[in-house]
Amino acid sequence: MVGWLRSEARRGRAQGRWAKWIGRGWARVSYGRRVEPTWLELNHIDVAIAGLPAAFQGLRIVQLSDFHCSRQVTPRYLSEAVQLSLAQKPDVAVLTGDFVHRGFRYVDAVAECLGDLAATLGVYAVLGNHDFSVRNTLGFRRHRHLHRAVAGALAARGIRVLRNEAVCLRRGDAVLHLIGVEDLWSRVCDLERAFAGVSAVLPRIVLAHNPRTVEFLAGERCDLMLSGHTHGGQVNLPLLGRPTLGRKSRRLAAGMYRYQNTQVYVNKGVGFGFRFRFGVRPEVAVLTLQRA
Repeated sequence: MVGWLRSEARRGRAQGRWAKWIGRGWARVSYGRRVEPTWLELNHIDVAIAGLPAAFQGLRIVQLSDFHCSRQVTPRYLSEAVQLSLAQKPDVAVLTGDFVHRGFRYVDAVAECLGDLAATLGVYAVLGNHDFSVRNTLGFRRHRHLHRAVAGALAARGIRVLRNEAVCLRRGDAVLHLIGVEDLWSRVCDLERAFAGVSAVLPRIVLAHNPRTVEFLAGERCDLMLSGHTHGGQVNLPLLGRPTLGRKSRRLAAGMYRYQNTQVYVNKGVGFGFRFRFGVRPEVAVLTLQRA
C-alpha cells in the first residue's frame, strides 16, 4: 500500500511538471502571437558623427520601417506608430521601406496613414523589396508596377521618396547629405548614381532598406546607414538566437553595428510578415546626432 501511494505521488509530480511545461509554452505562444506583434517599443540612440556641423548637433531623426500594411497590420495600428513618432518632435522623419505586404490593395491606406507624419526638415522614404514585389535575391516581380504605385501614393501625401538620389538638409548655412537608394534585391539599386555629385567632405546619411547594402559601398563615405528588412528575425530565443534569419543576415539583425567606417542601424520594423514576435518588439527609433 505504501509503495503504491509513493508511486502515485511520483506520477502526480511528473504530471504536474508536464502541465507546467505545457502551460508555460502555451503562454509564450499566446504572448508571441497576441501581445508582442503590436507592442511598440520606443528606442533612443545617440550617434556620433565625425565632422558634423555644429548646426546639426542634437538633430533628431525618427525612423520607421517595414510596415507591411495588410489585413493583419492595419492602418489603425500603424497610426499608433505615427502618433508615437510625432510625439518625439522629430527634425527629420525617415521611412525605410516595405510599406505593403503584397499587392496593390493597401497602397493608398498606408500612404494616407503615413501622410500624417511631419518633421521640421521633411519626411523621406526609400522602397523595400515588398514594394517591388520581390521576395528573394532572384529579383522576380509578381506585380511589375507596384513600386510605382507605392512611390506615387507616398509622394502625393508629401513624402519625398529617394530613388538612387540625394538631398541636402540645411540649417542656416550648414549642410548634411541624405542619400536614398533602391532596394538591394530590386536589381535597380545604383549606388554610383546615388552618390554622384555628393561631396565626401560633409557627413552622409544613407537610407537603404536592406542593411547588407553597406557591403557594396566600395569606399564611399557613409557615416550612418539606416535600414530595416530583417524585422530582427521576429523571434530571438535564449541560447538559440534568431532562428528565422540566415547566417549572413544575423550579422546585421537589429540595432547598431559598425561595418568598416560606417555605422548601420537596423530597425526591427513596425509590422510583420507572419503574426508572431518573441523577444523582438516592433519599434520606433529616435536617433540623435552628436558631434564626434
